[in-house]
Amino acid sequence: MKAQAGRMRIISENIANADSTARTAGGEPYRRKVPTLRATFDDELAAQSVTLGRIERDRSDFRVKYEPGNPLADAKGNVLMPNVNSLIEQTDMRDAQRSYEANLNMVGAARRMISRTLEILRA
Repeated sequence: MKAQAGRMRIISENIANADSTARTAGGEPYRRKVPTLRATFDDELAAQSVTLGRIERDRSDFRVKYEPGNPLADAKGNVLMPNVNSLIEQTDMRDAQRSYEANLNMVGAARRMISRTLEILRA
């Protein structure tokens, strides 16, 4: 659940910066972040778990938008925009939300089973 929550935080950051521009003329705008997941062994649970791995930078090209009046525009009137595609980010967000919900449902099911087991043992 922590990994999916971290993934949603990074995706939210990407969506929030989808239309931002560089801070200075000639600078680079926001570059999309890509969360990675990694498998780890949890000694306390004696089981494999997933954690948030490294946060990679997407190396794809920036979008170019024609805005000749923008102070950050180059000689041709083009402004570099972030390499964030809102549709992809929304799809990734929905995937992360579903994974989070599935994990939450598993925790609830485990709690109900433990509770039911304790009720049986008391009887």
